[in-house]
Amino acid sequence: MEEALVGRLEAAVSRLEAINARAQPSAVPHDLAYHESAAQDPAILAFDELVADAVGRLSAAAGKIGAEVAEVTNVLEKAFLVGKVLLVRTKQTQKPTVESMAVFMGPLNETVLEANTLAEGTRSNHANHLKAAAGSLAALAWIGYTGKGCGMPLPIAHVEESWQMAEFYSNKVLVEYKNKDPDHVEWAKALKELYVPNLRDYVKKFYPLGPVWQPPGSVANKAPSAPCPPSASLCSSSATSSQPTAGMSAVFAEISSGKPVTQGLRKVTNDMKSKNRTDRTGVVAAEAKEPRIVSAPSSTKGPAPAKLELQMGRKWVVEHHIGNKGLTIEDCDTKQSVYVYGCKDSVLQVKGKVNNITIDKCSKMGVLFKGVVAACEVVNCNSVEVQCEGLVPTISIDNTSGCQLYLSKESLEASITTAKSSEINALVPDVNSEGDWTEHSLPQQFIHAFNDGQFITTPVCHSGA
Repeated sequence: MEEALVGRLEAAVSRLEAINARAQPSAVPHDLAYHESAAQDPAILAFDELVADAVGRLSAAAGKIGAEVAEVTNVLEKAFLVGKVLLVRTKQTQKPTVESMAVFMGPLNETVLEANTLAEGTRSNHANHLKAAAGSLAALAWIGYTGKGCGMPLPIAHVEESWQMAEFYSNKVLVEYKNKDPDHVEWAKALKELYVPNLRDYVKKFYPLGPVWQPPGSVANKAPSAPCPPSASLCSSSATSSQPTAGMSAVFAEISSGKPVTQGLRKVTNDMKSKNRTDRTGVVAAEAKEPRIVSAPSSTKGPAPAKLELQMGRKWVVEHHIGNKGLTIEDCDTKQSVYVYGCKDSVLQVKGKVNNITIDKCSKMGVLFKGVVAACEVVNCNSVEVQCEGLVPTISIDNTSGCQLYLSKESLEASITTAKSSEINALVPDVNSEGDWTEHSLPQQFIHAFNDGQFITTPVCHSGA
């Protein structure tokens, strides 16, 4: 008897252990399982290819130069590897808050700080190399993009703007070593192509709207559920339950008891029937409806608030100023850009050299600046005046009606590009009279003539009678 009882207990324990093993989560570590899936992610594979090709080319060129250039390039390569780890973590991490974002981006920020330490306060012969590499790492901050309102432009635009700031020093390397050492030229070209187009195109293909964060409330972020209880048949007892039957069991028990089905129901008398009740009729009274008043939507919007502020420490934004002749930007540097939008009958003075200036959808606007590193752009404007007191390499005018360009002696070699624009005049210092300006109108009409198998384009020249 005892042996039979022990055998039954052992069988019950074996079945309980089997059920518990099926209910437990997989014994494979979560990190290992996740990294195996991340290794097959097309975005991560493409990032590995980007590091192997573009960063590998840059490291090869730095190895030929050696010294501080190789050291800062190693830090750059380390930053890209840290960026890969962060991209992998985004898929298992819920979108961080503003407070927790600094912790999430901490490893990348430490690597960027390491590169900045190499570049700052140095009198090395390769100072431009160090500053170009360290400044370019700001482009990796797109990994921390969490959506509109995070204080950062979309990832593609962020990569392009960050490289524009580093390109200033990269161009210095190209100019300095153009006819001296091809290894330095190769390094500068490899650095540029790493970001534009390689990193930019990678972000455009896989993360145009930012990293893919773990959605809130997902299974991966919840504690594993408790194992299911064992089957009742394993612990069945011969004693009957003292609990009364309930639910469908009670219904079937009542039916099979043999009692009349209608027992316990109330009897409906004739005066309770709807057809015999005098307090109810078959006519439905129509309720009086109140007239519905629909207010017409307003077709006019209030004026947008005027703005003059520095965003993210990199971009000056001047917007929606009307009749303000005293707009001034004083504390600026060559890593910052200026964007002027929607201003009318105002004057802006930039008292320092910046990276680039863009004037968009402005009317009767005047902009005076010391100089720019990259370009000055005028887009969708009407009757604007732009004056450069220093050097400007490129001026672009697009879809603009009426633009006066005042060029200093340093900016006479500027490249001016116009498209779909009219009434463009360039004023240069008069060589015969100091303080006076000589006005030159830029052509807006052209003649295209087919000659010797190709079209020859010449501006229209008007001669007075």
